[in-house]
Amino acid sequence: MARYQLDARRLLCPMPVIRAQERVQSLAPGDVLEVLCTDPGAANDIPAWCRINGHRVVNIDDLGDTLVVTIEVGDT
Repeated sequence: MARYQLDARRLLCPMPVIRAQERVQSLAPGDVLEVLCTDPGAANDIPAWCRINGHRVVNIDDLGDTLVVTIEVGDT
């Protein structure tokens, strides 16, 4: 398992999800990806995308100006 970070700040819907999807394609099952977002909709959009695609949301941290959505990559 490895940890990665994706900076999707200042991107609006649907770009945080699209960038997360692109990044996850190069990761292995069990890897963890932290997605940094400023679009508040990402708190709903990324978990919905994870449910559909077999990934798991580990945590969502609201740091005030940035959301950090932590994803564990599933078997894709």
